[in-house]
This record gives sequence, C-alpha cells and structure tokens, in this order.
Amino acid sequence: MRSLITDIAGIRVGHAEDARVASGTTAILFDTAVVAGVDVRGGGPGTRETDLLDSERTVERIDALVLSGGSTFGLDAAAGVVAHLAEAGRGFPIGAIRVPIVPGAILFDLLNGGDKDWGRFSPYRDLGYAAAAAASGDFALGTVGAGYGARTANLKGGLGSASAGVAGTHARIGALVAVNAFGRVTVGEGRHFWAAPFERDGEFGGLGFPASMPADAFTWPREAPPGANTTLAIVATDAVLTKAQARRLAVMAQDGLSRAIHPVHTPLDGDVVFAVSTGRVPLADPIADLARIGAAAADTLARAVAIGIHAATGLPGLAMPPAWRDLWG
Repeated sequence: MRSLITDIAGIRVGHAEDARVASGTTAILFDTAVVAGVDVRGGGPGTRETDLLDSERTVERIDALVLSGGSTFGLDAAAGVVAHLAEAGRGFPIGAIRVPIVPGAILFDLLNGGDKDWGRFSPYRDLGYAAAAAASGDFALGTVGAGYGARTANLKGGLGSASAGVAGTHARIGALVAVNAFGRVTVGEGRHFWAAPFERDGEFGGLGFPASMPADAFTWPREAPPGANTTLAIVATDAVLTKAQARRLAVMAQDGLSRAIHPVHTPLDGDVVFAVSTGRVPLADPIADLARIGAAAADTLARAVAIGIHAATGLPGLAMPPAWRDLWG
C-alpha cells in the first residue's frame, strides 16, 4: 500500500497545472462507475452535478470526480474530463448515447498572484482533459493539481492523500484533499499539526503536539487572507454502499477537516467532501461497519490534510505565504 486514495482498487488520479495562471485541476477517474454521495459544509461552495447524488435521483453511479482551482471558472474543468471519458465510450447510457457523469467542486485561488487574464475562455477545460489523460495509480502530492495555487491562513496549501484499513472489517478507506483553508492546519503559527494524533509512521514529520499549547493556538487568523478559502476532499472505500450510505460516509468524513483545520466550515469557505464506494467488499453489518468506515474516513482525511501541507513547496514571486518546508524543512 502506498497510503494514497488509489490504494482502493479501481481508482486513478491525475493532475494538470498552469504555472503562469498559478492554478490547476485534479481528476479522479473510476475504472467502472461508482456510487457516490456528498456533504457541503462551507458557506461559499462552488459545485457541479451534486444534486444527482441525492438518493432519490435517477442516476445511480458516477464516472469521475473533479477538484479544481479557479473558482467559478474552474467548473469548466469537468467539461474536459467529460470529453476524455466520452472518447473512451464511458457514461450513462441513453439510447445509443453515453453521457459521462462527472460531479465536481472548485476552490478560490483567483487572488494568489497568478496571471488570470486569460481572455474569453479560461484554461480549465484543457486542464481537466489533461488531468484525466494523466490519471494513474501513482500521483504527486503537495503543490500539484487542484492544490497548486492553494494556501491557508499562514502557509502554502497543497494536495494530500492517505489510506488505511478499517479495523473490524475487510474494507479499506482512502482520502484525497485540496487544502485551501481560511483557517490554519498548524497549531497557531508553529510547525506542529492539528492532525498530529492521527499521524502514521512520521508521514508529516512525526512532531506530535507541542509540549504546551502556544498562546496563539486558537487565535483568529490575523486577516482574511485573499484566496484562502475552501477545502475540497474525496473519501473512497471498497465497501459496498448505497447512495444514502455514501452520503452518511461523507458526513462523518467532514470531522476529519474539523480535526485538521482551525477554524473550518466558515462563511468564507466552500468546504465539500465527496464519498465514493467501488462496491467490492460486502459489509457484514451494514450499520456497525458503516460507523467503523466513517470513523476511519475522518481520521484518514485529517492525515491527508496535514500531508498536503507538509508536502507543499512554495511559489516564489506570488502573493503566497511560505511553504511549511520553507520554514521547518
């Protein structure tokens, strides 16, 4: 296991970035269509095709998910992923036509210093296509894809991923997150991560909590940093879930953001968590096992948040804070 969301069989991830624009897109492709749910907690979300994930909607499964920078412009990235899947003959069958089902969500990175004067059409459709074409089992973390132009209140944002087995079941959980939070992922302005209790094998430095809580641990960020809002996440499991159960998994996984970011789910954020099921491992107890998977999803997502910040590299010359590794190596 690589401790990536792609440890869940049947999932591939690809990134594409534009350094001049200082933004990017991440595409999550499924080898076969999957059951999915979503939970939106932030006050300023930007999403595409999330309504069809409700349990009463007709379409039962999706073909891909897209996370992108670019705010509203970034919603165009899903069109590029749709084009890539259409070329491969994927999608919901309607007569002789197949329509790829690709929900997505965006984060705000328009004020990070990149050149957003792209003319009539934004680059995100092409970025979405390139990200889908690059999808594989191995992928980079940190300043890549949807996390390329991301930031937090005090540090460069980034893209993180993690996975874990689920105790008491045969299922596995994986998480992927683009961290662009209004709040801080570290305890105050220091190097320690809020997610420290959930760390495995020193994956984000092995620092633990500070010996004593610093005075600024719970202080409000000094200012509302421009462009630092919205954390986008996906949790995936190989357990067999219904759409209603996938929605419950997304709800429970949101606790991972609360464990790793302070503050979170503010009116300035558009925090969204998707949950997907590849449906390969039956649940022995649909209620108790779902509870175990949801708890593991929250822990794994908290880890992924810290991993994304720990892996991020700085973007000198832009209106961005330093990366964690710039300060603490």
